[in-house]
Amino acid sequence: MERLDNARILIYSHDSFGLGHLRRCRAIAHAIVDRYKGVSVLILSGSPIIGSFDFLPRVDFVRIPGVVKLTNGEYQSLGLHIDLDQTMAIRAAIIRQTAESFRPHLFLVDKEPLGLKGEVLPTLKMLKAQGTTLVLGLRDIMDDPRLLLREWKRKKVLPALERLYDDIWVYGLAEFADPLHGVACPAEVRSKMIYTGYLRRSVPPMKTAEPPVTRDPYVLVTVGGGDDGMAVLDWVLSAYEQDSGIPLGAVIVTGPFMAPEQQRRFRVRAERLQRIEVLTFDAHLEYLMARAVGVVAMAGYNTFCEILSLDKRAILVPRVRPRREQVMRARRAAALDLAHALDPEQPQDPAIMIAALQNLHRQPAPSERGAADMLNGLDVITDLVAERVGRPSRRIRAVASQR
Repeated sequence: MERLDNARILIYSHDSFGLGHLRRCRAIAHAIVDRYKGVSVLILSGSPIIGSFDFLPRVDFVRIPGVVKLTNGEYQSLGLHIDLDQTMAIRAAIIRQTAESFRPHLFLVDKEPLGLKGEVLPTLKMLKAQGTTLVLGLRDIMDDPRLLLREWKRKKVLPALERLYDDIWVYGLAEFADPLHGVACPAEVRSKMIYTGYLRRSVPPMKTAEPPVTRDPYVLVTVGGGDDGMAVLDWVLSAYEQDSGIPLGAVIVTGPFMAPEQQRRFRVRAERLQRIEVLTFDAHLEYLMARAVGVVAMAGYNTFCEILSLDKRAILVPRVRPRREQVMRARRAAALDLAHALDPEQPQDPAIMIAALQNLHRQPAPSERGAADMLNGLDVITDLVAERVGRPSRRIRAVASQR
């Protein structure tokens, strides 16, 4: 291991529902402490289940009060029976106080440049004045360009990118997608963009000899947090209900945020089939995916990274709301033959899913399409961390792509 003595990294992850942002930040934090001695990483998160995850030594978290996004696009407090404005004021105060006490050398903000409803902006300004390196981390695809441009204009994001942030790390490859395509960014903003590559995932050592599932072999069906994955699970179950000749059984993970009554309905249907095992949540989804023959999933960023890393043939069924990024990612992955994508905006005919499941074993594995060369993100990020905190690493790799 190399050393970054007394270096402190603060990471902000705004999301309360969903698992993607939290799991991405956790992967980055673990990669940093796994490579460097002497560094501490603190994660600010609104996730109500962050305590369900294991963290390496020298990685810890501060839980800020959660909020949830409603179907109409508005937010409300998740756990507290208080006004949203009060919740946001509490969150902003905790974020700022944490930054003041922790005194980070680098502040990494995940996806939301100003934080949820602008809650990070005061902290960004404070840390900028103190000389902290400010980094925005973006996934490979953000949204439909028209929608992203409209949102960022409303939030006044571009001035912050130009005046506050030192770097913009894109967790993907320029040849796969440009997250700011269609956004008229000043040249100074474009010059801050560094494409790191995708974030490789690995299977951690099991703490118990007991496997998480008893079925083998199987197709893993996962919908992330589960609050918006009902249509995918219904489509898969309908396929198994209509065709008993699908060659493999399935393990379904509903996700911790799916409504209990909806989970119950899926369990009842699965029990009738006797070929499907249903779990609510597993903090180490990598175990389940590593053992699976293939995967049916939505097209979230983290699931996509796991599919590439664990070299799994996959059927992608992207969501279309509230953002278009999953549709765009699934279509791009299909165009590169990295996965098979189904159109979620067409009628969900069970015959379509049956055909996809029956042909899953005939798909090329991601490794046959160059996936291994796409997964350098954590190496590049840890190099960048060493450079940005003013303690140059003894082993600096070339950045994958920079503009």
